[in-house]
Amino acid sequence: MGRDETLVHIAKQLDKMVSRRNMVRYYKDGALALLQELQGMKMSLKSLQATRIGMSVNLIRKHSTNEEIIALAKILIKKWKKLLATEISVDHKAEKSSGKEGERDRSSAVVLESRKHSKEKYKERGSGSKVTMDSPSSPTFSSPTILPPLLSTGENIRDKCIELLIAALKTDDDYKDYGANCDKMGSEIEVSIHQEFQKTDMKYKNRVRSRISNLKDPKNPNLRKNVLSGAIDLLHFARMSAEEMASDELKELRQVITKEAIREHQMAKTSGTTSSLFQCGKCKKKNCTYNQVQTRSADEPMTTFVLCNECGNRWKFC
Repeated sequence: MGRDETLVHIAKQLDKMVSRRNMVRYYKDGALALLQELQGMKMSLKSLQATRIGMSVNLIRKHSTNEEIIALAKILIKKWKKLLATEISVDHKAEKSSGKEGERDRSSAVVLESRKHSKEKYKERGSGSKVTMDSPSSPTFSSPTILPPLLSTGENIRDKCIELLIAALKTDDDYKDYGANCDKMGSEIEVSIHQEFQKTDMKYKNRVRSRISNLKDPKNPNLRKNVLSGAIDLLHFARMSAEEMASDELKELRQVITKEAIREHQMAKTSGTTSSLFQCGKCKKKNCTYNQVQTRSADEPMTTFVLCNECGNRWKFC
């Protein structure tokens, strides 16, 4: 039996142990022996990916109550993670080295020629085409950009941010209905952000990321529409907080939670009946004030709010 076949067999055995009801007995009988067998095997990244043995070991770690099994599973997982990181690092260095060699081969004349014809390339793309971009949560700011000369800042990171903002504004074709110039708007938003930070550091990038993420959020379409229609000023949008950009549904939920917290705080502090029936969990005293409120439907029991008059501790129960 080859190594990969052995790994697949062990993975099936581990999965079977987890799925059975009397798994404690199976853990004691065989799980430890299987993990010890894995510890003595020489592993490769290809085998890990092909057999998915790591998932089975992690699963038995989560479900086992045996300390020895848990410890051995953690050792294996940590060892395999190091192997994965090492091989990825080697591949990355090889790609980087290859990229540097290719960069040296490129002539500076070709670069200059490319910049000279950037305007023609932009026209060929068409103003209605969508801009290619990465995920809004983690945009790549260092990749090449194609912006018209009037919008280009001369800095690659800033130009990429402008391109990502433009793409976010063009998430849907409804920008045409508003007659919005998304290219100009994206540039103005970026300029406002850059003027605030004066450099393209992490704070600058995080600010751009948050604008892109909220503009592309399918649960918050009104934000992008308000920006496109001019209801939200671009300078104000560039500096809006996460709470201000939140959807109406999320804002309403936050208000409900805040009002409920304030009501409970005021209720426990200003009203109630003094009683020695309750004991404070903090100071262990029985000098408390309580009141009962119907916070749910009529067929549900009332909620009791208790305030300790000695230390100010508050709690509730149904």
